[in-house]
Amino acid sequence: MISAAEAHRIGRALESVAPWAAEIIVVLNEEVTDGTEEIARRHGAKVFREPWRGFVAQKNSALQKATQPWVLGLDADEVVTPELRDQIMAAVLREIKTDSPAAYEFSRLSFYCGRWIRHGDWYPDRKTLLWQRDRAKFGGVDPHAALLVEGEVGRLRGDLLHYTSETINHQIAKTVQYADVFAKNCEREKRRATFLDLLVRPPWRFVRGYFFRLGFLDGWQGFAIAWLTAFYTFLRYVRVREDELRKTHPP
Repeated sequence: MISAAEAHRIGRALESVAPWAAEIIVVLNEEVTDGTEEIARRHGAKVFREPWRGFVAQKNSALQKATQPWVLGLDADEVVTPELRDQIMAAVLREIKTDSPAAYEFSRLSFYCGRWIRHGDWYPDRKTLLWQRDRAKFGGVDPHAALLVEGEVGRLRGDLLHYTSETINHQIAKTVQYADVFAKNCEREKRRATFLDLLVRPPWRFVRGYFFRLGFLDGWQGFAIAWLTAFYTFLRYVRVREDELRKTHPP
């Protein structure tokens, strides 16, 4: 696990794994002073303080500190259910064969504005978060770290509970932050945003999530998720256009 100031919720995440995990590794941002470290240590975690270097580098740092043959990646706002725990233990304890999966994926079920979201772009939201330590590492583009697996990826039953954005304002703030990171990555990769991106991508994300993936079955929360996802998509590409404009027409 990597963590920032998460004293208000990291305990719930650690409680879901502490009774059966052989070790718990937490890489904590060095400036955190809210009591997160003390809570993690009470649950038996080994805590390492490090400066923030981005999601990909930070997760790889935590992975390098793990000593067990199997690793479970967990965030401070996630909880392992008993069903998923049993599935994980069975997979890990199963005799290792040459054709055994190198990693496993499972569904993540998000709690949003008082409701579990079971449709749309947010479910089943399968994540590969259990893997053999020596057969995977993190890659991708910040803030979306992706596990790069050498070998087959199997699938487990059971949900990982995700207590996502605590308020709409928190979700919008994350949207702005992620859009800025996306723009910087596009600049580094020399990727441009066209008017077609602005015109087509946002409405398509709404239609796909709300209608094709049945987001309307999740009430007003499903409607809000579809709209905010479309807004986030628009914001990402308009930020890229803004940066391009600044280069061609500096103030």
